[in-house]
Amino acid sequence: MDRLTDNDRALIAEAQRTIRLNYDHERYNHTVGAAIRCKSGRIYVGVNVYSLHGACAEQVALGAAITNGERDFDAIVAVRGEEGEEVIPPCGNCRQMLHDYMPECGVIVPVRGELRKIRAEELLPFSYSVE
Repeated sequence: MDRLTDNDRALIAEAQRTIRLNYDHERYNHTVGAAIRCKSGRIYVGVNVYSLHGACAEQVALGAAITNGERDFDAIVAVRGEEGEEVIPPCGNCRQMLHDYMPECGVIVPVRGELRKIRAEELLPFSYSVE
């Protein structure tokens, strides 16, 4: 586990800014914001979207990055709440997706009351793999 850098704290702030701008007070369709920093230095953001199944904020942010040609990822974070006050770990589905697309990427998560960065592949031991 790694301690957070200033760049990691800036990534959290970007996820918080994203959810502040998009929080859905009426139907609560958008309650989580995520930000992903690519090795290029570019940051892409997303919010969760719901319909019959929906997509998590991490999936939306990753999709935006990939759509823009990114393939190498440095760190990702998701926050929850109107102000993005809570950093949250990825759900099981997102853990599998992060493992598939960016196993070496750092994922910012709360660990015993402190924010840390853990490699995506460590979040899903014994994961399914097509290899």
